[in-house]
Amino acid sequence: MKYHVPVLLNESIKGLSIKPEGIYVDLTFGGGGHSKLILEKLSNKGKLFSFDTDIDAIKNNSISQNNFELIQSNFKFFDNHLKSKGIEKVDGILADLGISSYQIDNLERGFSYKGDYLLDMRMSNEIQLSAEDVINDYEKSNLNNILFNYGDIKNSRFIVENLINYREKKRIKKNSDLIEILNKIFGKKVPFKFLSKFYQAIRIEVNDEINSLKEMLKKTINQLNTNGRLVILSYHSIEDRLVKNFINKSSFLSDYKKDLYGNKVEFFKKINKKPLTPSSEELKENPRSRSAKLRIGEKI
Repeated sequence: MKYHVPVLLNESIKGLSIKPEGIYVDLTFGGGGHSKLILEKLSNKGKLFSFDTDIDAIKNNSISQNNFELIQSNFKFFDNHLKSKGIEKVDGILADLGISSYQIDNLERGFSYKGDYLLDMRMSNEIQLSAEDVINDYEKSNLNNILFNYGDIKNSRFIVENLINYREKKRIKKNSDLIEILNKIFGKKVPFKFLSKFYQAIRIEVNDEINSLKEMLKKTINQLNTNGRLVILSYHSIEDRLVKNFINKSSFLSDYKKDLYGNKVEFFKKINKKPLTPSSEELKENPRSRSAKLRIGEKI
């Protein structure tokens, strides 16, 4: 099983504007595709620190170079790890926010709605909360908010009310059980597009992805050198909106961050006016890349 096919690989690395002797960070190592290409651009004096929260990604690593270090950690803690190694500033930070092909295709991980496996969806075995816990133990209002906000599911209230009726009779433990219940709720086989949104919403909650993303982005401000590059690949509108506003307006909201005197505060200059997206050739080779958006900012 191939671990992962990197998305917008050349565009991402070009966006970093790599200096051969610079220090770079790959916050989402995955199958190592982005890291390998970064290392090809670095001299022996350059340095790459890569991170991944998934122990399977760490075990799968095949890179062995003196100027490379792979660290198992949630990317929201990347600054602490760099400081512990005496690194105060870096020249570029890359993050691919997508779930890896390996995680989807390894059905036992519970990210896919295929097969008959436990509802898990944890990116790391250090996370206590699972998809099973969210679906069975969350209160009605919390579960409704998750589906509505993270999955953009309009009829979330109706779904949650029915889901609670089912879980009161029997705990929902497997994805096959969940899909059978959803089919009963709608009186028909639910489409894959809906399942993707539903599973996305639960996965985001299990891994606290939105809060982790915000925390990571805020830390890049102090970690990047002037003219350092921030390169982010996102795959759904919630992530992309946060990344877009952060790079363009130094805020997670639609308005600019302002100082005490009402003046705009800007930390980044946007490099691409519109997000870069996969070419028709890449989409043909890797259909899972279809929702990818690449945004690049340069530290002011």
